[in-house]
Amino acid sequence: MVMDYPGNLYVVAAPSGAGKSSLVKALMELDSQVQPSVSHTTRAPRGQEKHGREYFFISAAEFDAMIQADAFVEWANVHNHRYGTSKKAIEERMSQGADVILEIDFQGALQIKKIFSNAVTIFILPPSWEELRSRLERRGEDTAAVIEVRLQNAAQEMAHVDQFDFVIINESFDRAVFDMKSIVHSQRLKYLSQRRVRAETFKALHIS
Repeated sequence: MVMDYPGNLYVVAAPSGAGKSSLVKALMELDSQVQPSVSHTTRAPRGQEKHGREYFFISAAEFDAMIQADAFVEWANVHNHRYGTSKKAIEERMSQGADVILEIDFQGALQIKKIFSNAVTIFILPPSWEELRSRLERRGEDTAAVIEVRLQNAAQEMAHVDQFDFVIINESFDRAVFDMKSIVHSQRLKYLSQRRVRAETFKALHIS
């Protein structure tokens, strides 16, 4: 599917510990036009979560129906609950002029690229294996055995980095955020994006 919306779609992947979530959060804080895609889930709302804001909360039967209707660009089972990203949710936000950003694993990112051919894929790399291990250890969330598994998975994931449009090495967080902003800004300056967003200017200049 070739997108022809005012907004762009950014798909960000990275191995665990590379800093993907922190970078995406920082980007959205700096640029209100960049918005997350709201996923569907079969789990119940928590705390102050609201339907349509954090997630679309639906029943297992509704989720099954969406799978059968091929409504998801990707979905997964996490801790006995299912989560999915719908094509419609992405399209609606982009049609309103928002730049949609997705955090996802590399397989999901490449799958989305097949569906939305104009999606901009970004892979976040750590500066070294030593730093990646250190970050995983500093998080204090995993046992040594789990960290080893995460590092093994990281090797498999990073082997696919050449299939992504952009690569950011997250050595300095501030620099990596700047790189993310640069990618987003450059996409907005592309000819087709400018034609969509500044249609009146092109018309006034008699550019057909």
